[in-house]
Amino acid sequence: MLAVHDAVDYRYGIRDNLAQFAHQLVQVFFVGLTIGMFRTVVPALAETEFGVARGSFMMLMAFVTAFGFVKGTLNFVAGRLSERIGRKKVLVLGWLAAVPIPFMILYAPSWSWIVAATVLLGVNQGLAWSMTQTSKLDLTSADQRGLTIGLNEFSGYFGVAVAGIVTGYLATAYGPRDGLMLFGLTVVALAGLLTLLWVKDTLPWAQAEGKKHAAGLMNGPKPRYPANISDKPGTWEVFTLMSWRDARLASVSQAGLVEKFVDALVWVFFPVYLYQQGLSLAGIGWVVGVYGFVWGIAQFLTGHLSDRIGRKKPIVAGMWLCGAGVALVLLGEGELWWSFAAAVMGFGMALLYPTLSAAVSDIAHPNWRGSAIGIYRFWRDLGYGIGALLLGAVAALAGGIEAGFWFTAAAMFVSGAIVLLACEETHPRLNPAAD
Repeated sequence: MLAVHDAVDYRYGIRDNLAQFAHQLVQVFFVGLTIGMFRTVVPALAETEFGVARGSFMMLMAFVTAFGFVKGTLNFVAGRLSERIGRKKVLVLGWLAAVPIPFMILYAPSWSWIVAATVLLGVNQGLAWSMTQTSKLDLTSADQRGLTIGLNEFSGYFGVAVAGIVTGYLATAYGPRDGLMLFGLTVVALAGLLTLLWVKDTLPWAQAEGKKHAAGLMNGPKPRYPANISDKPGTWEVFTLMSWRDARLASVSQAGLVEKFVDALVWVFFPVYLYQQGLSLAGIGWVVGVYGFVWGIAQFLTGHLSDRIGRKKPIVAGMWLCGAGVALVLLGEGELWWSFAAAVMGFGMALLYPTLSAAVSDIAHPNWRGSAIGIYRFWRDLGYGIGALLLGAVAALAGGIEAGFWFTAAAMFVSGAIVLLACEETHPRLNPAAD
């Protein structure tokens, strides 16, 4: 156990931990590259390369459904596990899970292999992306959480966008399987090596922060921590708090779940829709890439913005703007119009995405912050699976993927309204706890 005087020796803030913060940004970029290699080529060529029958919407969505349920569960596991064995070991486990993925794509005789590969991808993302975010939050101060998560998600989704474009060109040059194999193996090998050589475990920072809170040594506004939870809660206690016992955390969790409907749609239906409209693989990569680039780059601004104006306004505005962008896809045509719609979606995501995580971090005590983030991410990424099932069912019932776009837009507007009505501001400076 660390003594209180030892805990004071840990410094918090991006500047004071710049080297390690930068290593974690590189890690999440590689995590983004890993999921990004599934974003353009795989769904667009599901029919011609992997044998998915045309119009089989539920089969097409199967790999995203598997990914969502596995990643959501592993987010849950990662948060609790990281409080026991440390952040770095969980990150290493995440990269080990990714090693077979490029080979499975290369040798896949059927779509079931792609589904199995995305199960491993879900393990990788649940363990690795969770740890990059949690580790940065361990290192930074309370007034930098929005900026911290904005930078984290910028780096990750910039990686997603880059991978979507690069794999489109590699698939054209070398064939889809060889191109994805070359890309995936390079990414996983580099990421694993960098983790072993340069990443430090940040759990001691979180433990020291908890001791400083207990000793009354933390300065600044007091966060509105939930009162109905013990000092060292068990898994079920944190889960119920995040899911329904605290209105703020529950409304944030449902918003996280619903916003993943958009990402499931962009992952599968958007490339298929564009391919059906006659766009090339490279063109699809650029249009879908606009979504990722705007989402990623704008988080430089939006994460920091939420540190200044609060969390609630950007979350609600982002949910509604993102829903509007989804609807815009169907209201025009041409690569320029679809790129504009993708940009609107991306900016909406940039407003809501880092801010939701920052809101959880605002009111989750350091003693159970890793668990809270893991459970929020469990609900959020379960949205991939639930969204994929619902989108597949809606498209099958309506006889076309266009219905999936309208369904997603409506869900985003309803979810944003729930946050507006049920969630109070969580930023400690703007809504501090009473002394």
